[in-house]
Amino acid sequence: MEKIAKKLVKIFTVTYFTFSYFCGSIEKRRKMIFTPTKYQLQTVATSRIFEDQGWTLDDKQCDKPSMVRPVYEKKQLEVKKEACLGLYRYADWLPIKTMLKKPSEPITYKSEGLSKRLGLNNLYITFNGWWPERNARMTTCSFKEMEAYSVCARMSEQQKDKVLVVASAGNTARAFAKVCSDNGIKLLLCVPQDNINALWFDKPLNDCVKLITTESGSDYFDAINLSNVVCEMDGYLAEGGAKNIARRDGMGTTMISATTFIGRTPDFYFQAVGSGTGAIAAWEANLRFINDGRFGMNKARLMVSQNKPFVPMYDAWKADSRALLPYDADQARKDAAEICAPVLSNRKPPYGLAGGLYDALKDTHGDIFAVSNAEANAAKALFEETEGIDIYHAAAVATASLQQAVNQGIVKSDDVVMLNITGGGEKRFHAEHDIHYLQPSHIFRIGFTKEEVERVLAEMK
Repeated sequence: MEKIAKKLVKIFTVTYFTFSYFCGSIEKRRKMIFTPTKYQLQTVATSRIFEDQGWTLDDKQCDKPSMVRPVYEKKQLEVKKEACLGLYRYADWLPIKTMLKKPSEPITYKSEGLSKRLGLNNLYITFNGWWPERNARMTTCSFKEMEAYSVCARMSEQQKDKVLVVASAGNTARAFAKVCSDNGIKLLLCVPQDNINALWFDKPLNDCVKLITTESGSDYFDAINLSNVVCEMDGYLAEGGAKNIARRDGMGTTMISATTFIGRTPDFYFQAVGSGTGAIAAWEANLRFINDGRFGMNKARLMVSQNKPFVPMYDAWKADSRALLPYDADQARKDAAEICAPVLSNRKPPYGLAGGLYDALKDTHGDIFAVSNAEANAAKALFEETEGIDIYHAAAVATASLQQAVNQGIVKSDDVVMLNITGGGEKRFHAEHDIHYLQPSHIFRIGFTKEEVERVLAEMK
C-alpha cells in the first residue's frame, strides 16, 4: 500500500511539474517566439489601404470622420490550441507585436437555464468574467480585459517609454490597470470621481499605474476631456478609444469565441452599449468570418441596448439620424447619475462616423433597445437564478433587451442567438479574494485648466 501511495505521489508530481513547465515555458518564450501579426490598414470611408505607422488611429488623407480597420494577411483564422495563450489564441486577427503575461479570454457555452425560460433552443452565452467552473478567469470580471491585452500588446518598446493615457467610466480603467500593472507598463487613468469604486483589485498595483479623477458630479465625457489635455503634453500616449484598432479587435474576440464554438456566425448578437465599440468590433469580426469562408455568409443582426434615461444613441437611431441629437450637458450628467449601469454613459460615442455604430446597425439590419433600471434589475436576478452566476448591470441590460426581442417576436425559438455577457462573477470573486482599491493622486474640478494639469502631473513624477 505504501509503495502504491509513493508511486501515485511520484506520478502526480511529475505530471504537475510537466504541466507547470509547459505553461511556464510558453510564458517565458512568448516574446521570443512570437512573430508580430501582419496586416495593413483600410479606411472605411474611402477604402484606401495603407501601412500602419505603429499607432495609427485614423487616415490623415481622409477628409471625413472614419474608422480605419486592419486587413489581416491571414484571411482564415487559425485558432491556437494552447490554453495558456488566452485571447492570443486568436492572434491572427489581433494587431499585436507581442504577447503579454497572464492573458484571459471570453468563454462561450450553450445555455440551458435561461434558454429554457425564454423559449430559445439555440441561445449561446459568451461569458466575460470570473467563473472558474466554466474556465472563465478574468480577474477584473469584465470583457474590457480583452481591450487591454490587445492594446498593450500593440505597443512597441519605444511607445512603452511613454505613459499610456486611458479615460474610463470604470471597467476599462480596472482592466488596463490590471494588465499594465502585471506587465510593468506605465499608465495614467482618468476617471470620474463618482466611479472610482469600480477600481478594485485582488492585490496592490505596481507603482507604474496612476489615477487622476474629475470631481464628484462629473461624468465620463469630463474624464475624456481631462485625458485629452494630458495627451497634449510630452511623454504621454493617447490610447485612442474606439479608433484604436487593437481595442476593437480585442473586444471582437467575443464574436470569435462564439463563432468558433458554434461553428457559424449567430443570427443575432445582443449587447448593452455605452460607446458601441464592442458591437462595432463584433460586426468587423463577423465580416472577417465571411471572408474566411468556413463559417457561413451570415451577418448577425446587432441588437444593442442602452439604459434609460441615458439613451442618446437610441434616440438618434429611432429618429433615423446619423448624427446624435442635441443633448444638454447638465441633463446628460443628471441622466447618467440615474442609470444602474454607469459604464453605459458615453456622451460622445463613435456612432455617426463611417464604420461607426450607425453603419453597423444599418448593414446588419440591427436595432437599439431602451431598458429601464427595473427591467435590468429583474434580468440580473433572472440570469443568476437560471445560469448560476452574478452579472453586471450592463450585461443585465443586454439580457433584458433579449427578453424584449423575444416578447416582440423579433427573435424566434430556433434562431441562433449570441448574448454577450460583458461582465460577471464579481460577487463570487470578491467572496474568494481580498480586495484593494486604487486611490486618486489628484481630483480635478470640471473647470480645470491646462496649467493646473501640467503642474499636478509634474508633481506626480
